Amino acid sequence: MSAPDLEAVQRRTVRVLVVGQAIGAVGITIGVATASLLARDISGSDTQAGLAQTTQVLGAAVASYLLARAMSHRGRRFGQVTGLLVGAAGALLAVVAGVVESMALLLVGAAMLGSTTAANAGARYAATDLAPEATRARSLATVVWATTIGAVLGPNLTGPAGTLADALGIPPLTGPFLLGSIAMVVAAGVIAVFLRPDPLLTARAVAGAVVHQPTGTSWGRAVVAVRRQPALGAAIGGIASAHAVMIAVMIMTPLHMEHGGAELRVIGFVISVHVLGMFAFSPLVGLATDRIGRPAMLLVGAGVLLASLLLCARSPEGSSWEIFAGLFLLGLGWSCATVAGSTLVADLAPLDVRTDVQGASDMTMGLTAAAAGAVAGVVVGEWGYPALTAFAAALACGVLAAGVVSGRRAGERVPV
Repeated sequence: MSAPDLEAVQRRTVRVLVVGQAIGAVGITIGVATASLLARDISGSDTQAGLAQTTQVLGAAVASYLLARAMSHRGRRFGQVTGLLVGAAGALLAVVAGVVESMALLLVGAAMLGSTTAANAGARYAATDLAPEATRARSLATVVWATTIGAVLGPNLTGPAGTLADALGIPPLTGPFLLGSIAMVVAAGVIAVFLRPDPLLTARAVAGAVVHQPTGTSWGRAVVAVRRQPALGAAIGGIASAHAVMIAVMIMTPLHMEHGGAELRVIGFVISVHVLGMFAFSPLVGLATDRIGRPAMLLVGAGVLLASLLLCARSPEGSSWEIFAGLFLLGLGWSCATVAGSTLVADLAPLDVRTDVQGASDMTMGLTAAAAGAVAGVVVGEWGYPALTAFAAALACGVLAAGVVSGRRAGERVPV
């Protein structure tokens, strides 16, 4: 392909991913404000309230690894569509779980729903396959930004989804999952039809790369790449730490607010503000990342996360300006760290093992966040919400360390 042809394919790829992300994000976020409440109602325990979303994060971690293996052989399009359809099936299973009041079914559905989370996370890397390094962060951030449309809309559909559930004779808290499943199927259709040519397969063809039958495990190949380039390991650690902070605090905030008498619509609005911080400013974050560098933006992300946790720690139960501001900054800090760390992974991952490294990164991110989410429920149940923010602050120091280490190792990059 000529340079203009590649630029045209890259523009088309980003446009299709933007549309897919905008629609698919509704499926992911519409249940965020109600998942912990549904788990609490079914289990009858505040301690188990975070299990549904923790299981979803764990499912996303496993799905990231499996989808990366599939994409290595069959390209980005196959992995994206598979993840979205498995997630849609999981959302429907969550509806059934609410109807029959089965915690086991809810957890299985949540784990399957994690496949959509993995697919949406992987879309940011698909945007970088054909992007030049000078604008790679902006391409990645544009796709991350697209999530804003569905992600902000999703939680605010909680009320109408509950009305729909009442009309269908199912529990109100299952309505968001029903609407979410429809959004995921539509997003899968968009990707299946329009993501052509496949960006990863095109990048390999342009580079003249021959994809041999891989030897060893996907994880093993990723470990070798990290050993060769320590900055790559630092980037993965920074992404994982930021995601763990965000998940731990976000999943327990609805419970913290409900204890103070906040209405469901107010809880949904707070989650929307949080998601706005996560995605709406991504283009600016991407531009800054290209200009000041990936390590510097990781340090900025760490600072914003720590400021958000201070506000959350000071917030009373129920609705308050501190919880609104804290959740917004929590999302913004996550955005800074995730865009910077993910771009660094895209910069340093060798083409022949690119999906292996990216899948391992997302799996590490998911496993770390799942563990943090599981601990979050126990911490809040035993010691309260302020104690959770102290726990999250310790995790945020991992983002700070990643920025320092990746900056020191910047000169040790191995050509890819």
